[in-house]
Amino acid sequence: MGALANNIKSAMTESSWIRRMFEAGIEMKKEFGADNVYDFSLGNPDAPPPKSVKSALCRIAENSAEPFAFGYMPNAGYPESRSAVAASLSHEQKIEVPSSHVVLTVGAAGALNVLFRAILEKNDEIICPAPYFVEYKFYVINHGGILKPVPAKDFTFELDVAAIEKALTPNTRAVMINSPNNPTGQIYSRAELQELTAVMQRHMEKTGRILYLISDEPYRALNFENVEVPPLFGLYPYTVIVGSYSKTLSLAGERIGYLAVSPEMPEAMELINGVTMTNRILGFVNAPAIAQKLLVDMVDEHVDVNIYRERRDAMAKVLNDAGIKFTMPKGALYFFPKSPTTDETIFIDALKKERILVVPGKGFGYSGYFRMAFCVPMASIKNSADGFKRAVKAVKP
Repeated sequence: MGALANNIKSAMTESSWIRRMFEAGIEMKKEFGADNVYDFSLGNPDAPPPKSVKSALCRIAENSAEPFAFGYMPNAGYPESRSAVAASLSHEQKIEVPSSHVVLTVGAAGALNVLFRAILEKNDEIICPAPYFVEYKFYVINHGGILKPVPAKDFTFELDVAAIEKALTPNTRAVMINSPNNPTGQIYSRAELQELTAVMQRHMEKTGRILYLISDEPYRALNFENVEVPPLFGLYPYTVIVGSYSKTLSLAGERIGYLAVSPEMPEAMELINGVTMTNRILGFVNAPAIAQKLLVDMVDEHVDVNIYRERRDAMAKVLNDAGIKFTMPKGALYFFPKSPTTDETIFIDALKKERILVVPGKGFGYSGYFRMAFCVPMASIKNSADGFKRAVKAVKP
């Protein structure tokens, strides 16, 4: 008998390409110096938080002398923090969202895990478009489910609703989308989402089983084209939205997120009560107290989007000048360009020789492409330009 469960051994073998490349970058920086390594592997937001974060933290510190200032709270979160998130969602979703329909979680990842624990039976399927955030697979497997990726439309990465419809089975428990998308930066249009929810409604009526739409929205505020990120509450009654403030407030390490259930869902409170329980029994118990208190003042604040927009535009120029094809990301923090080689790992090896680190598309369930984060210093983007050109030249016949 080994030290680990077989399923964890398997997961480690398939473990995140993102982390592998990030760790390779650490070693390269030791050898060549940090300024001489161009690491686009990890989406670690580096824009400064809004200035008001400091004043909010000072207010919290001043009140910390009160008894139980950071004491235990209801498992769904502090009432005032849930109310703040609900008010923000009501404005965003254009429908009144009661605070009772919001549960505060340990980031969006925590929200997805407590949700899957609450709704999944063994071998239930979660459908999601590919490419997809690699951790989705592990979150679903954690709770006995099966992730069933469905390729998006090639190069544009719009939803292939017809393919999703074909993939639906009686075992399908949810369709999960991520918009703005990691890794493509695509924002799904209202027309796409209306077509998707119509398909889901028909399937639910045919099977008689609840089919959830899960929308993972940690990048919602990072919208560089100012296009509509359509509200989903009011569009489909069995919608659950999860999100976090890691990117919008540049508070990634604080691990504060939320899960919100559509006010039009007939079984809303049953689901809320279920995820409140799974939040507890999975060991999260509560989202961090200080981060929850920050939300009372900060829920509608966000980082300066122009910082990332300028870097996105600079990265687009680098890729264009190197002759690399891509669809311009509308949001999030990533490019997902087409590799000049059919097997993207060949091109990625050529990039590594130029001390440029990116992540292969196969790590996101979509080979032939690669992902690169542009939330890095502008100097890294510009100084990588010649290396990209040399790498492309090295792999071309």
